[in-house]
This record gives sequence, C-alpha cells and structure tokens, in this order.
Amino acid sequence: MDYADRLENVAVLGAAGKMGSGIVLLTAIEMADLGLDSANRSRGFALHAVDISEKALSALMKYLREQVRRAGEKKTVWLRTIYADRADLVENEEIIGQYIEDVLAIVRPAIRIEAAYDAKVIFEAVNENPDLKVRLLGGIKSHGRPDAWFLTNTSSIPISELNERVALGGRIIGFHFYNPPAVQKLVELIRADSTLPALADFAAQFAKRLRKTVVPSRDVAGFIGNGHFMRDALYAVSEVERLAGEFGFAESVYMVNKVSQDFLIRPMGVFQLVDYVGLDVCRSILRVMNERLAGGHLQSSLIDGLVEMGITGGQFADGSQKDGILKYEKGRPAGVFNPGKKVYVPLADIAPRGDERLGAPPSAAKPWKTVIQAPDRTAYLDGYFRELAAMKTLGADLARSYGLKSKEIGLGLVKDRVAERKEDVNTVLLTGFFHAYGPVNRYFDGEDTP
Repeated sequence: MDYADRLENVAVLGAAGKMGSGIVLLTAIEMADLGLDSANRSRGFALHAVDISEKALSALMKYLREQVRRAGEKKTVWLRTIYADRADLVENEEIIGQYIEDVLAIVRPAIRIEAAYDAKVIFEAVNENPDLKVRLLGGIKSHGRPDAWFLTNTSSIPISELNERVALGGRIIGFHFYNPPAVQKLVELIRADSTLPALADFAAQFAKRLRKTVVPSRDVAGFIGNGHFMRDALYAVSEVERLAGEFGFAESVYMVNKVSQDFLIRPMGVFQLVDYVGLDVCRSILRVMNERLAGGHLQSSLIDGLVEMGITGGQFADGSQKDGILKYEKGRPAGVFNPGKKVYVPLADIAPRGDERLGAPPSAAKPWKTVIQAPDRTAYLDGYFRELAAMKTLGADLARSYGLKSKEIGLGLVKDRVAERKEDVNTVLLTGFFHAYGPVNRYFDGEDTP
C-alpha cells in the first residue's frame, strides 16, 4: 500500500478542537492535492472529521472554507495548471472557488466514532488524557481495519504505553504537531520500539510533504518540547514562591513574567505561555510526566489550586485568550490573579514598582520580533548577553539564573537521551516555541555554542 493508498481514507479524532482543526485542514489539503494529480484522479479520497459536537463541527467547516481560500490564493499558478482542462474556470476567483469545493468535498463531519472504522490512517487529537485515548483507539482497533495506522498528537504520553494498552502491535507513532498546526513548522516524531518501520516512513513522508521541520524524540513522557517547557514553567513558579515573601505574589508573578519575556527575549512571558496552553492542559501534562518519570517531582500546587478555582486559561472559540494566571484585555496582559483574595490585581497597580525593583533591561534591548528578524542576530545576541552579564540588578540576576536553569534542563534532556543531540533541543525551542536562541548556549556561563 503506497502513500496515496493510505491517504484515501483518513479519520481525525477530536477534529473540531484547536489542534484537530489544524490537522484536518492540513490533511484535507494534502489529500485534495493528491486527488487533483492526474495519476490519482480515479481515487476517491475521504477524511472523516470526528468530534462530539455538531455545532463545533459546523464551525470547523466554516474555518476550513476560510483557510482553504487563503491556501488557494498562494498557489494559483499551480491551480491554473491543474484546472487547465476546465473551460468554465477562467478568473482566479473561479479557480480558487473550485479548489475550495474540491477540498471541502473530501471532509465528512461525523459525531459517531463508527465513521473512523474504515479509515486506513487515524489521527488522534483528543484531550491529553491517557484513559480517553486508550478507550477511543481501542474502540477503533476492535471494530476497524486490522491494518489501520494511528498517528497520535499526544504531547506527553509515551507511545509505547498506548501501543501496549490498546494492543496495536506497533501500528502507532507519535506525530506531535505544535499549536496552531497550520502555522507551526515543527513536528516532534516519536517512535516506540515496536513502531512499524513502514509507518515511520509514512509519517516522515507526510511531514515532508507538509513542509514541516521534524525533530525525533525518544519515547519518554513529555518528549523534548514539554520536557523542557514544563520544567521551565515549574522553575518560574518556584521563583515566584521564593520572591513572594519579599514582594508579594502578584508583583512576583509580574516580575518573573517580565524577566522571561523582556530580559530573555522570548515572544511572551512564561506565565502568558502557560495561560495560552491552558493551566488545565499543563496540569494534565505534568500528571502524565510525574507519574512516569522517577524522581521528577513534576507537580505544582499553584497550578493545581488555580485549576480547582476554575482559573484555566486557554482560548475561547473565536481564538481570544481566556483569563488565567494573568487577566487579558484586548489580548494583552492587564492583571495578575491573587489566589488569596481570588481577584485580579491590575498591572497598573504593580508594574511601576516591579519595574523599579527589576531595573532596566540592557541598553541594547530590542523587542523579540525585531531580534528574530535581524540579519545579524547572533552578533546582536552576543553583545546583548555580554552586557547582561555585567549588570548588577535584580532583573539581570533573575535573568541569568533563569537562563542557566533553561540550559540545565536542555542538557538534562540530552543526558537522559530524550533528545539525541543538544541541537535537537534548540531546534524545538527555536521552531516550536519561537525563541530567539536555543537554551543550550554560551550566553550564561561561557560554555557551548548558541
């Protein structure tokens, strides 16, 4: 069975979620493009978009229509060659409109799992809950094709565990898209020892055709991305707890968040990133990792407590940010939650004092977006961090300690063989988290390369 054969019948579980919708979009476009090729026009392609909510599936189809239009606009030259035999398609708008219809015709929304039983490839993108994944995959395994392949988007659960619990015989691989899948270039590819070589080859080919940057990760809970991010976030929480006795909780959150963003040149502060992912999602990932990694102590009473209070972060259906550790107004942080009083403290009440205590960033400081677009980024970073190393302010001290901890985490992933090389850790943080530099670098202790 070749690549196109496999993609003739596909299912996506959790299709209307923020990860699943992107997977549906990318896969539907890939299937449609294959089907429009003259070599495959006799094939019938079908993608079963499975979710529990008809309303959410309706919203998915609207999302797909909008996104496929954008995709079609970027390849009108190719589409003109594909539809060259259609005398009725003359203007670009007509050609793009036909492409939209061809892609959407492949997608079959469904609220029943039975729709996935005939699929040759099943993408799983449901909640990060091992028991839920096992139940769904097990149902398809019992009633579906005996040769079906499973690509799970889990960001933390070992693939070998899912393989063993569902008895898939190696017909599963970790294919971890980053959010949002249609934009993010990174895919973590996780093979269990039992993963079929043919499945691994298919997954690599699929990622290549999607123009993704693939980083292999060893099958260890959390993999590379969350292996670093969860530990990085826990360190930030520990810094808040250390500083809170002197500065108070809300101001400490503000300061650590500011240091992680402005002093360390990241696209957003660590607590803003936790909110974006979702505190409830972070708690689930931490539970998976903590239960499967010896001596990890990967748990946060702060995150647990906030989730129990209903403070979860994440996004609304329209993509706007929900309140989490931080309060948001027009998509920007505007306050910090005080767990003791269960209210948000406005940033206007804490930022001036926090900024004064931190001190100014290095004089060479530039916004993250400017730095990542700079043609001389490496030279700039060398100069910036030399200046930071010479500063004697609270902000500089916190930044240096944070940078060293981030590097320690990265090197630990290599030492524990979660990542094959330190370059893989850096690629994940550069590509998947949009950092301006990798965590394993020479900026904080004079060793190793950026």
